Amino acid sequence: MDTEQVAYDYDDFIQKTGDYDFEDDEPLATDLIDHEGFDEEQLLQQQQLFQRQIQIQQQQAAAQLPDAVRNFILYFHHCMKENNVYDLHGCYENSFNRLTEKFYKNTPWPDPHGVVAPLVNNDQPFVTLYTELYYRHLYAKLQPNLEDRFASYDNYCIWFNYIFDSSSPPELELPTNWAWDIIDEFIYQFNSFALYRSRTVRKSHNDEEIQQLREHPQTWSTYTVLNVLYSFIQKSRMNEQLEAIKEGRDPDEVAGEDGSRPLYKTFGYFSIIGLLRVHTLLGDFTLALKTMEGIDLSKKSKYARVAGAQFTTYYYVGFCYMMMRRYADAIKAFSHILLYISRTKGFHNRSAQYDSVTKRSEQMYALLAICVALCPTRLDDSIHTTLREKNGEQLARMQRGGEESLPVFEELFSFSCPKFMSHGPPDYDNPANNVDPLQHHLKVFMMDVKRTMLTPTLRSYLKLYSTMNIEKLATFLEMDPEELRSGLVVFKQKSRQVRWTEGSLLDGEVVNVSDLDISLEGDLINISEAKIGRKFGDWFLRNTAKYYAVQDTILNKNPEKQEEKEHKDKRRERREKNAEKKGNK
Repeated sequence: MDTEQVAYDYDDFIQKTGDYDFEDDEPLATDLIDHEGFDEEQLLQQQQLFQRQIQIQQQQAAAQLPDAVRNFILYFHHCMKENNVYDLHGCYENSFNRLTEKFYKNTPWPDPHGVVAPLVNNDQPFVTLYTELYYRHLYAKLQPNLEDRFASYDNYCIWFNYIFDSSSPPELELPTNWAWDIIDEFIYQFNSFALYRSRTVRKSHNDEEIQQLREHPQTWSTYTVLNVLYSFIQKSRMNEQLEAIKEGRDPDEVAGEDGSRPLYKTFGYFSIIGLLRVHTLLGDFTLALKTMEGIDLSKKSKYARVAGAQFTTYYYVGFCYMMMRRYADAIKAFSHILLYISRTKGFHNRSAQYDSVTKRSEQMYALLAICVALCPTRLDDSIHTTLREKNGEQLARMQRGGEESLPVFEELFSFSCPKFMSHGPPDYDNPANNVDPLQHHLKVFMMDVKRTMLTPTLRSYLKLYSTMNIEKLATFLEMDPEELRSGLVVFKQKSRQVRWTEGSLLDGEVVNVSDLDISLEGDLINISEAKIGRKFGDWFLRNTAKYYAVQDTILNKNPEKQEEKEHKDKRRERREKNAEKKGNK
């Protein structure tokens, strides 16, 4: 056991016992020892022997390391000591993933304290960051147990305390993508622990684990996670820096000593995105968007090259808009990032995070299908084509409306929504009283969907007329005229939404987002339809690209035609050159 853990347990013991008076209690174990016959020299020899055995075990474990792994750890440590951000990025992004696939695909990396720490002379900052990678790999490739979750939390506490130590701020600088991954993994493990705790309490099979969870209510608590994120933002003065950038001023003027350091600046910026994610997981969608007030999504940030941060931002912003019934803004957010993913597909195919990018894009396509079904909108041609390929049948069923579309909405929502969690620990004594957050948010969302079940049918009839009597439409729909009037009011109300234009993400103007608009004059329905012109330029460009792709495919399958085409091209070039020479003469 290392010294930090001993200190942690001792502080926890003091906190629990308080000012307990041991003098009036039973004699302690140390009081029962015969001190006169106690040989201090023998005890010292036993301690030295024990330390020697530990050193031998550590040396044996280090000797079993593959040479490539040992050299990597030593070089990784060297780059961090030298603050070489470029080579540190290569070690983190390339070498670590390559060695993981080769040596530790289904096994954990070497123990941080027993194997790695002696190799790097117990350099605490490096060991802490390596431990973060060790547990991240454990979460990704293996199945962590409760002790692993506790140990990972303790390691994050050590790392954040090291950064927040105001007496001696670290001069360390990390690659930008590594700083984002630390924040992202910190929130992921927080969410994973909350789900694991709820699942354990619900099953009620392992009494020992439930008792451990009872005894550690502050481990991975919501307050602790929010405190870390808000502390990063406050220490870096990131909101003040973003406000200065908006006003065209130098952000370093308001950054202060800590905010001007790259380490605090990157962690402060990514903590804002982390707060967006945490508040969404907790179900507070308005507060989630409010935390993003300083970040202008309409302008490209210098952190935009961190793809994971971009995907997370637009996914959670779009989802918050969807849960706030601002479907037009949700469609805009999802379309923007999905178009970016499709244009950079070749880069993501070579990335170590390809699987997570693919899953996230599938979730966003599912959410986009829900939003388009509830708020019909013309999409970009490439996005629309991909949406039809992935969710075409489900989209058609949702657009038809009716009771048969409800299971489709539930299926897509359950697949694509975040893994919601509760704010605090569950009720251990009465597990049946615990509410599943996912089912709660699904129920709230489906209540709004059920109110719009008549909308697709209404649209199909209203598109055929410019004016129509309400009784005539009620006859077509086989429903009561007063019930239809209520349905028309719902249709009118749902077609008017708040749409963001500029400023805070919560700001916006109330506009009509539908291509159909109606007004009621007594029993007469006035209908106006806005015609959206088609962009023929995009259509020609897309089909021209398809034509060239088909042509290349045909030529590749027929070598003779390929040779014939090359000969024709050469003859045409010769003729053009000859004609040019004659013209010059």
